[in-house]
Amino acid sequence: MMVRETHPVVIVPGLRGHVEDHWQTRLAAKLPHAVVVPSFGRAKRDLAGRVADLHHVIQQAGAPVTIVAHSAGVLTTLHWARQHDLPVRGALLATPPDLARPLGPEYPTLEQLEESGWLPIPMAPLNFPSIVAASTNDPLSDFENVRSLAQAWGSQFIDVGPVGHLNPASGYGDWPGAEALLHVLRGMTPAPHRAGRVA
Repeated sequence: MMVRETHPVVIVPGLRGHVEDHWQTRLAAKLPHAVVVPSFGRAKRDLAGRVADLHHVIQQAGAPVTIVAHSAGVLTTLHWARQHDLPVRGALLATPPDLARPLGPEYPTLEQLEESGWLPIPMAPLNFPSIVAASTNDPLSDFENVRSLAQAWGSQFIDVGPVGHLNPASGYGDWPGAEALLHVLRGMTPAPHRAGRVA
């Protein structure tokens, strides 16, 4: 299913560098109005910089955007939404880490993440429609923890099966589910836009 998006789509990557065969990279190439948030060169702990990069891209879009976030990009999106209030049509939030246990030697420690502001994970309801796509065997999060997070955010929770962390190491590559879920997201009723956060 090819989604014909006519409004800006903002791709929010996780902590990885640019990866040609990542499903977000491939999705961005298919969508005519997609913009990838350029945080690839930032230190993995730099949440403030990643939030600033996302805010700049949304500001420059000139229209309400759809966000497609993966992994730590989901957490970046949540922290952005807590600080800012620009109009968002909806967000696809794929395989967020729950930060309930250490992530592995290639990632910052939980202490470093807390020092940099990643923890605690924001729990307030989002001010726009959202879908959380959760993997049943994600090495970076517990499936039931992610279900609880989705409920707190007011997100529709979708079980996408045993897809690992939904990255090239897990075999994705192309992820047709992204386009299918964008189609579902387009049909969700937007929440009324509320002003009040720092713009």
